Formats: sequence, C-alpha cells, structure tokens
Amino acid sequence: MQAIHRIRSRTVVLPAADVDTDQIIPARFLTTTIRDGLGRALFADWRFDSNGHPRPDFVLNRPETAGCEILVAGRNFGCGSSREHAPWALHDFGIRAVISTSIADIFFNNSLKNGLLPVLVDEGTHSWLLANPGADVEIDLEAATVTLPDGRRAGFPIDAFARHCLLHGVDELGYLLSQHAAIAAHEEVRSR
Repeated sequence: MQAIHRIRSRTVVLPAADVDTDQIIPARFLTTTIRDGLGRALFADWRFDSNGHPRPDFVLNRPETAGCEILVAGRNFGCGSSREHAPWALHDFGIRAVISTSIADIFFNNSLKNGLLPVLVDEGTHSWLLANPGADVEIDLEAATVTLPDGRRAGFPIDAFARHCLLHGVDELGYLLSQHAAIAAHEEVRSR
C-alpha cells in the first residue's frame, strides 16, 4: 500500500446521492481477488454503453477529468454491499480520496484498509466543492484538513490508527508484522 501524506489534485464531481457499490463496480466483475485492472470496470454501467463504447457525457469519460485523484461524491456514497472491490476499483482507476458529507460505514472502513482516503466534510465545504468541479484541492492527512483554492480549510475526522496506517503505507496486517519483536518479547515474558 502506498503511503498518503498529501493529495493535491483537481476534483471530479459525481453529485448523485446513494451511489451504491454495485454502481461503483457491478457484481459481474467480482470474480477476481486481484485488485489490478479493476479500474476498467469502475462505474461500468454508467461509463459504457451496451456495445462497450465510452459514454462521452459521463463525467469520468470527459477529457478535463483525466488525472483527477479526488472524487467529490453525493451523500451516502458507497452504500449497499460490503464488497472491497469498490475501493479497489476506485484506487486502480487513480482516485486517491473520496470527499462527501456522508459515506457508508462499510465502504468507509474498506477504503481506509485499502489505501483510499474517505473524507467527511461539512455541508458548506461540500456544497462549494459540488459547485466547482475541477477545483485544485489539497488534502493533508497529517493535519486532517482539506484546503480549497482560496485558502479556506476544513477539518475532517479520521481514526488515529487508520491515519497511522495510511501515513505509513501499511494495512492492519503490515502493522502487526511490524510489531513482531515487541509481540515476541511480550509472549516470552508471559510464558515464564
């Protein structure tokens, strides 16, 4: 997993509310446990027509959104099933953070565990971001802030352990493995 400290990017805006994980990545693409390549299936039913051709009106197919790493989403983003494939697909597509006022709990936690930063902001900041697609935004994970182009900052909540893991580019297992010496020493003392 790649460490996250700051994400500086233009935003891509998907204002729809209640976007569920089956819309993020349809169930027919869940036949793999490999993350690489899932970005091709991201929003497949919205991005492509029935012949597999890109829909030019879908936001992620527009030239001006190419390379955007921050997705500004509508309320209740990632609701539905608990599939980890949804954050995997977003990450593989190049999205590093999702900003909204509400993100479904399971999707939120799956994102944190898989290197995708879910950011909850206040209504005012969210409204501004929705109204200004393509805005240059900076997310500072260490400070837990989102900085808008005019310099305004909004804080966001993040669990201390999840923040530590993202800052160091480790998942939960990686963190436990990094504590092997301390665990072994504890077990040694305890077994006496």
